[in-house]
Amino acid sequence: MSATQDTLGPHPRSARSSWVTVFYSIIKTLSMILATMLGLLFVTFIIGRIMPIDPVISVVGERASKEVYDAAYASMGLDRPLLVQFFLYISDVARGDFGQSLLNSRPVIDDIKRVFPATLELATLGTIIGVTIGVPLGVIGAVKRDTWIDQLSRIIALVGYSMPIFWLGLVGLLVFYGILGWVGGPGRVGIFYVDVVPVVTGMILVDSALDGQWDVFRDALSHIVLPASILGYYSLAYISRMTRSFMLEQLGSEYITTARVKGLSEYVVITRHAFGNIKVQLITVIALSYASLLEGSVLTEIIFAWPGIGSYITTALLSADMNAVLGGTVVVGLVFVCLNVFSDLLYVFFDPRSR
Repeated sequence: MSATQDTLGPHPRSARSSWVTVFYSIIKTLSMILATMLGLLFVTFIIGRIMPIDPVISVVGERASKEVYDAAYASMGLDRPLLVQFFLYISDVARGDFGQSLLNSRPVIDDIKRVFPATLELATLGTIIGVTIGVPLGVIGAVKRDTWIDQLSRIIALVGYSMPIFWLGLVGLLVFYGILGWVGGPGRVGIFYVDVVPVVTGMILVDSALDGQWDVFRDALSHIVLPASILGYYSLAYISRMTRSFMLEQLGSEYITTARVKGLSEYVVITRHAFGNIKVQLITVIALSYASLLEGSVLTEIIFAWPGIGSYITTALLSADMNAVLGGTVVVGLVFVCLNVFSDLLYVFFDPRSR
C-alpha cells in the first residue's frame, strides 16, 4: 500500500500540510500588508494634525465668522476624539475618499486618477531604459574586472549616481531641445495635440496607439524620451553598480571555478550559472529602483512640466492643500507595498527553493 502511494503521488497528509503552509503564508503576507498600510495611514493622519495649517481656515477663509468656523469645524469631525477621527480617516481612505482639493474643489481621488498615469508612464519607460542598459553594463564590468571597460562602466554609473537630477534635466533641455531640437519640449504633447486622444489608460503613448493616432504618438514620444532618459540614467547607475557587485560575488565562488574546470564555455558559465543566481537579487533592486522613480521623480516632473503625481503633491504642499498631499502620499505608499508583494511573487517564479 505504501509503495502504491509512493508511485501514484504524494501522501494525502503531505498535500494537506503543503496547503496549510500556503494558507499561512498568504495570511502572513496579508497581515504584513495590512500592518504596513495602517502604519502609513497613522503617520499621514498625525502629519495632517501637527502641520501648522488650520484646515478649517483653508476651507472657510480667514474672514469667516466664529459661527461659520465652528460649524465647519464640527462638520469636518475635528471636535471628536483623536481615536474616533483616526478610525473615520481609515474608513474614508478605504472607500477611496481623500476629501476635496482646496485648489479646485474636486475630489482628490479624481485628481490622483488623472495625474498618476503620467508618472506611471514616465517611470516605467525610465525603468525599462535603466534595466536594458544597466544590467548588461554591470555584467560586462564584472566580467572585464579592472580593465578599461570596467573603469568606463564604473565612471558612467558614478556620474549618473552623483549628478543632481535637476541639473541633468536642465542641461538636457538646453542641449537636446534648445540647441539641437532633437526632442520635444516640456509637457506631454505639443499644444496642438492636447486633449485630442480619448483617455483610456491615462498614458498618452498607450492611448494614442490604441486610437491609431500615430502622429500624436510620435509627438508624445518626442516629449517623453528626454525626461525618461534622465530617469533611466539615474536608474541604470544604481542597477549597474548592484549588478556588478552581485556578479563579482558569484564569479568568485567555487562552483564557477568547478564549471570552468569541467570545460563549460565562458558564455554558459556567465549567463546560465553566474547571472542565473543573481536574478532574485536583481528583482529586489529593480523593484526598489522602479518605486523610487514613481515616488522621487518630483524634480524631473517640475523641470519638464510633466503633470504627474510628484508635481501634483509639490503644488498641493506649496498651497497648503493637505488633503491632496496626504492622498498622494497614501497612494505612493500603496504603490511601494504592491511592488514589494509583486517582487515576492517573482521570487517564487525565479527561485524554486522559495516554493
